[in-house]
Amino acid sequence: MSEDYMGKVAAPEFPEGLEWLNTRRPLALRDLRGKVVVLDFWTYCCINCMHILPELKKLERRFERELVVIGVHSAKFPAERETENIRQAILRYGIEHPVVNDRDMLIWRLYGARAWPTLVLIDPRGKIVGQVSGEITAEVFGAVIAEVIGTFDARGEIDRRPIRFELERERAPEPVLSFPGKVLADAASGRLFIADSNHHRILVVALADGTILDVIGQGEAGLRDGDFETAQFHHPQGMAVRGEVLYVADTENHAIREVDVNARRVRTIAGTGQQLRRPFHPGGSALQVDLNSPWDVVLLGDQLYIAMAGSHQLWVLDLKTKVVRPYAGSGYEGCQDGPLLEASLAQPSGLTTDGRRLYVADSEASAIRAVDLDQRGCVETLVGEDLFVFGDRDGPSRRARLQHPLGVAFHDGVLYVADTYNNKIKKLFPTMRQVVTFLGTGKAGLRDGERPLFDEPGGISIADGKLYIADTNNHVVRVADLQTGRTVTLELKGVQRLRPRPRAVSSFSGDVLTVPAQRVTPGAGTLVLSLQLPKGHKLSEQAPSLVSLRVEGDPVVRFAQGETTLTLRRPTFPISLPVVFREGQGRFIVEWTLYYCRADVGGLCYFAEARQEVPVEVKPNAAAPRLSLQYEVK
Repeated sequence: MSEDYMGKVAAPEFPEGLEWLNTRRPLALRDLRGKVVVLDFWTYCCINCMHILPELKKLERRFERELVVIGVHSAKFPAERETENIRQAILRYGIEHPVVNDRDMLIWRLYGARAWPTLVLIDPRGKIVGQVSGEITAEVFGAVIAEVIGTFDARGEIDRRPIRFELERERAPEPVLSFPGKVLADAASGRLFIADSNHHRILVVALADGTILDVIGQGEAGLRDGDFETAQFHHPQGMAVRGEVLYVADTENHAIREVDVNARRVRTIAGTGQQLRRPFHPGGSALQVDLNSPWDVVLLGDQLYIAMAGSHQLWVLDLKTKVVRPYAGSGYEGCQDGPLLEASLAQPSGLTTDGRRLYVADSEASAIRAVDLDQRGCVETLVGEDLFVFGDRDGPSRRARLQHPLGVAFHDGVLYVADTYNNKIKKLFPTMRQVVTFLGTGKAGLRDGERPLFDEPGGISIADGKLYIADTNNHVVRVADLQTGRTVTLELKGVQRLRPRPRAVSSFSGDVLTVPAQRVTPGAGTLVLSLQLPKGHKLSEQAPSLVSLRVEGDPVVRFAQGETTLTLRRPTFPISLPVVFREGQGRFIVEWTLYYCRADVGGLCYFAEARQEVPVEVKPNAAAPRLSLQYEVK
């Protein structure tokens, strides 16, 4: 038995009074004796932290009975200290382990963390085996975890009893759009393309009225080419369009996808599906080169420029030769100007052009960079200074400050910037070198009108005098008039096309609720249906909600007017239906398919699906002939 996999120093206990997520109560290391514990020190802006999450998920599945992962969120940016923002990040990244908000870096200092991400391995006795900073694969880290488990298994000190945590997603409603990352408005065709990122699909919407024209992708994470119904994406982000061909930065597939809108086909044109892990790669044949979290794209002629967030570079894909290569950035994270491949970038996440230069939202440096299109040119910083210089300040660009911007759009000599963590849209005048706030107050929220509120807007695009905004944490697209700034939330029409795919073989994917048995007397009676939506919400007027009714077992209920499906259009609840009860026993089943929206902001809509199963006994001398059911949407 090797002692190399036994810790020597006791792991410091978590301080009291911290806020925890993905769990009903705060955790203590002493309560996890017998488990191998991994602490993941992360911050939700960090691309390297994002890369670690799927590796941790592999480990959680491999060692589901022996391992507990705890995320320690130690924020870089002020916005990331807010628990609600961390909750949104947990939902966005699909995190399934407990997370503690280490907003004052207390745990960070206790463990001597120095970089994001840092992983600390704790043995079943609560002692530190070791720690590693930076990205690491599940294969490499898993080999060490397996040795720790083997060592303590031989001593009979592994506790394999399951632990269940209460996840944030179990309490969150299912939005019609889920964390949309980018938008692309195409005035020539009158279409708006929406990267519905957490639903792993692209929506094609009419600019004129918000009607959903098509849905690209089946809605489950994966890498599959094919028609729109079978193709798969994985958290797609930025897009570029030319005619009927759409190019997509398929971020977590580390790929570039080409969509033929007319033929309704998707194919991969760059990337292997694997993350590039080399610090610098010269490029090569597009389908044979690994990419690293492409976040945005812009098209000039046959050159598709790519904001390669994961490698801190810009790349370029020649659509004719099918060769992809680095264009700007050394691959080292930073904010240093200079010749194209000698300058340093920091997680470039937004890209636009004026035809002479590329403009980059360089998120981790809270900077806007200008990149020459002449290959003998340079990278220049317009706003920003360093990785740890950020804020919310207008004025001359050398003094102006942003906070983790993710989107840029050039129009009529002005750069519009999605100043993401400041919850604002700003204008940058490149020739005057001046920055001014255009939209937003800095406060997170959802409000239309002359003084709109946003929540971490991630992508912007311009067409026909309007600015389209992917308001990511609000799960909506906003539309602002470029002249007046007046902002409205886009109301999508035909959202029933976006119904989530069934998760099982059955066609029903919602909650199944067993209602206490009811007894009624035979004869003519009444079925009463009641619906309670969350406060401040109403049923959507753009998509019909449905209630389906049926009986299993003896025919204890007959619908007097033959209704088995009700379409809910501006209904008044409760709804009373005449029925006839016959003696016998059976199950009465009500299936609700609901589209509901914020009453004050019609574009923020959710989907809910539930089945109520009610055992019913009909016999003489029972209760009155009345069956009452209520469904409350949590």
